[in-house]
Amino acid sequence: MTDQQPVRRAHAGTALAAGDDAGHAHGVDGADQVSAGPDRSTLRLALVVGGLVLAVLLGFGLGRLNTNGAVTGSPSLAAEHTDPPGVAPHNHGSATATDQGAATEPGGLAVSSAGFTLAPLATEFAAGRQGQLRFQVRDAQRQPITRFAIVHDKPMHLIVVRRDLTGYQHLHPTMAADGTWSVPLTLAQPGLWRAYADFTVVADNGAQTAVTLGTDLVAPGDYRPRSLPGPATSTTVDGFTVGYQGTVQVGAAVPLTFRVDGVGGAAPLERYLGAYGHLVALREGDLGYLHVHPETELVDGQIKFWLTTPGPGRYRLYLDFQVNAEVRTAEFTLTVP
Repeated sequence: MTDQQPVRRAHAGTALAAGDDAGHAHGVDGADQVSAGPDRSTLRLALVVGGLVLAVLLGFGLGRLNTNGAVTGSPSLAAEHTDPPGVAPHNHGSATATDQGAATEPGGLAVSSAGFTLAPLATEFAAGRQGQLRFQVRDAQRQPITRFAIVHDKPMHLIVVRRDLTGYQHLHPTMAADGTWSVPLTLAQPGLWRAYADFTVVADNGAQTAVTLGTDLVAPGDYRPRSLPGPATSTTVDGFTVGYQGTVQVGAAVPLTFRVDGVGGAAPLERYLGAYGHLVALREGDLGYLHVHPETELVDGQIKFWLTTPGPGRYRLYLDFQVNAEVRTAEFTLTVP
């Protein structure tokens, strides 16, 4: 998905004063002679043009900077991610997503896509011990990318899950000036894990490209995969009951509405990363990835998403929501016929 950041342009006109002949010197014989220096009209025009150039340069320099965790030096430029007018809440999966979230393929299936490559510095972690995940996003010339749009308050969303779809984590790395991202990471259990980097690159011309890349991580040890729970439309987490309504169809944008209840009724949901909820869907088997954006406001007290599944199968849904400044994740198994 490619979004265009609006660009404001300044226009100015310059009027030269009529009858301004100060740029000529009159000789004793009455003939006009051109003065040795530039006339005032030329100087005035040069000053105006110079002012415009300076204003443009200052505008670029004062643009919003992505200083999220960057070391001292030259921080990377970033822009707010905006969707084209008329585009409904949608999936971030394939870079070729269409309106209302229709995507030909889920994202995160490859380490390279759309001319970008996810390059982790290390992929092995000791199970149960905190390590540091470091990686770069590189272009077709193998140079690190340093310009990312701010999407849901962050320039980078990192999803980590074990291949049996347990141990879900939604993390937000910070970037150094050289384009290296880093985040503390603990892989709680041995096994093969999948990491998804969900981001939007900003090109030099302001064009934005949303991409999700995936890479495998490993925690050596005795891997004992867990069976995926059966399909259900309701679950509990930390005393909250979370349920959803909606029937998913392959290739169609279908609304899913999630309700969160606490003691005494509807929970007082708070915005987290700019939205009342974040929904990630992972397909069992190939672990195809969909990050689904919600409606900007609650609908009858519920979080409303538009989900498009690219094919049949079983999916694991992860809903992040915030109450009393604490983020929780409700998980569901969804079967798409």
